[in-house]
Amino acid sequence: MQAPLYQVKAEFFRMLGHPVRIRVLELLQHGPVSVRDLLADIEIEPSSLSQQLAVLRRSGIIVSIREGSTVRYALAGGDVAELLRAARRILTELLTGQNQILTALQEADAPATLHTSR
Repeated sequence: MQAPLYQVKAEFFRMLGHPVRIRVLELLQHGPVSVRDLLADIEIEPSSLSQQLAVLRRSGIIVSIREGSTVRYALAGGDVAELLRAARRILTELLTGQNQILTALQEADAPATLHTSR
């Protein structure tokens, strides 16, 4: 029996649910990047990066490209970059909304503070 689509989607988002994996995907948006450059940008242990790259590679979201002794990684398709841009837009809207609520709360609290300090 095949898993329901919503379950497959949940597994996909769980696979993305690690900060290092998201950072790798962000760095790969602009084209292939070598492991050495990923290590320099992310600043984690090589073994940890290797584990996270393996998860992304097994999922099919990234591909490895061997160029002599150098291994470079790239996004398997442009849809991943679009997903990251969509996530950025959604987060921007959410945080903007939260900032507006915070500002409204602060403004509502300001007159009360003025009256109590007299």
